[in-house]
Amino acid sequence: MKQALAVGALWVMLLFGGAWLLAPRLAAEAEEPGPSAQSGGETLADSRSVLQVYDGEKTVEMTMAEYLPGVVRGEMPATFALEALKAQAVAERTFIYYHMQGGRKAAHPDADVCMDYRCCNAWVSREQAKNNWGDNFEEYDRKILQSVEETDGQVMLYAGKPILAAFHSSSAGITAKSGDAWVSDLPYLVSVESPETAESVPNYYSVNTFTAEQFREKILAEEPEAVLEGSAKGWVTDLQKNSSGRVESATVGGVPIRGTRLRSILGLRSACFTVECGEEDITFRVTGFGHGVGMSQYGADALAREGKSWQEILRWYYRGVSIETWK
Repeated sequence: MKQALAVGALWVMLLFGGAWLLAPRLAAEAEEPGPSAQSGGETLADSRSVLQVYDGEKTVEMTMAEYLPGVVRGEMPATFALEALKAQAVAERTFIYYHMQGGRKAAHPDADVCMDYRCCNAWVSREQAKNNWGDNFEEYDRKILQSVEETDGQVMLYAGKPILAAFHSSSAGITAKSGDAWVSDLPYLVSVESPETAESVPNYYSVNTFTAEQFREKILAEEPEAVLEGSAKGWVTDLQKNSSGRVESATVGGVPIRGTRLRSILGLRSACFTVECGEEDITFRVTGFGHGVGMSQYGADALAREGKSWQEILRWYYRGVSIETWK
């Protein structure tokens, strides 16, 4: 696993990593046992890329080869097909380099990335993974390391620059274009079909029911101009959906609210929802999980199980990109 991305100046964000301090560098290398050279003696691209990583207490130095496996562990289930994991590794690597172009984040001005999913992306150490995976650790860890090593240095480029490689958990049959979730449309983040289904995705359908008082409290905390009085029946009206089936906007208590913002206020799993207003409660029926832009992780797994390669998966979700070794 591993949701709100800012299309502006984030940092090297998201993923990847694996080690510790300047002194603890040796411990770090033991923690993430990725190779440092290819068979021909050429140094791996990820091993040459050095990142400053904020671990929550201090800034430590890690190579991409050390950091990236921890991000892939934290962002995608290790049960997924290897080609899906490879696609995730490339997306994560690309995402980091994209944000590094924009400068460091205020939350960690001395570091390129951090290990906090609320700021950058989820990061899971090998020790944590051992506890999480139990008897499956050796198999799963080998897959994670393989996904990083066999895509060494590979990134997605558009017009010669790393792309905003957004991803999400699952879509409702179709992804959203970037403008549906954020401010502007990007040429490579368009709406495409996605093959995951309710049979392959846990909690693909979810239901959120709020009492009238719960709903009123949540909305008024963010939109104090809304009028939510009497019966709840007419509180949510005028649902407008975009081409990907997600709610573009709705009127709540007389106030127009963007669908993505309403999702955030209410804590819904996605902006693909329907609404039923009763006298005393309001029910939202939701499909999928995440902002819907870019690669669907469960869709990537479905494509991999159909026999598609990681390159084909990435070109499915990110249109018009080239895949190259980042220099």
